[in-house]
Amino acid sequence: MIYVLTTVIIFIGEFFWKDHVERVIPESSSKKTLHNTIILTKHHNYGAALNTGEKRPKLIKWISVILTAAASVLFVCSFGMIGKRLMKYGLSLLLGGALSNTYDRLKRGYVVDYFRLNVPVKRIRNLIFNVSDFCILLGAALIVLGESETGVK
Repeated sequence: MIYVLTTVIIFIGEFFWKDHVERVIPESSSKKTLHNTIILTKHHNYGAALNTGEKRPKLIKWISVILTAAASVLFVCSFGMIGKRLMKYGLSLLLGGALSNTYDRLKRGYVVDYFRLNVPVKRIRNLIFNVSDFCILLGAALIVLGESETGVK
């Protein structure tokens, strides 16, 4: 099933990429790449999005586990739905990203973030992400859009 494969690819891809970042990129170093559009910057995020809750990592860890478990249940339940491809794909993206970031929190105690966008707006340029974050964001958007899909095969 393509949805399960998508989730697995995100998790495995991020597993190996984050490991590479941990081994190769020095903490807080910066290197511009892709025609100066992306800045590689290793950052250990002990909180959630935008370092929210970084002073309470155990709470963030448990919230992450609970939300990932809930997303897993929704993902499995979606298999029985006719149609709803957009929603199912959104769930697979969201779950792949959530599993990766939750794994980091449980295994490392922090999430490995590693790139910034080189844009003129300083507030956006200073945000550090990982691919899992984008998968979660895109997945959530697709889930919302997919809710209006009809049950047509």
